[in-house]
Amino acid sequence: MSTLPAKQTPAAPPESMEKKFHRLASAWLTETAYISSSSDLVAHAAFQEIVAMGPAVVPLLLRELEKRSGHWHRALRRITGADPVAPADRGNTEKAAEGWLSWGKEHGYQW
Repeated sequence: MSTLPAKQTPAAPPESMEKKFHRLASAWLTETAYISSSSDLVAHAAFQEIVAMGPAVVPLLLRELEKRSGHWHRALRRITGADPVAPADRGNTEKAAEGWLSWGKEHGYQW
């Protein structure tokens, strides 16, 4: 008795960095919408995965900051090691976004 070869399904194409970022960002924003603890925000698995994506994700984070969608300055600080937010502006998400957007432009990022 002969056997037929198993039908192989093609592997799904790898997820692009941008698509992965948006998937993780959506999960993070949705699942932390009612969390006020910064420790809990940054401990979230999706946030940790975004940070692990490294410097390549910086332009995407800056784009999100420009749209004012989330506390992305926390991820930027962890990825870059920089902190362009003035001490007097800590806790002010608008000022934090402005500081990071200026930093991004000064460092040649395009988003």
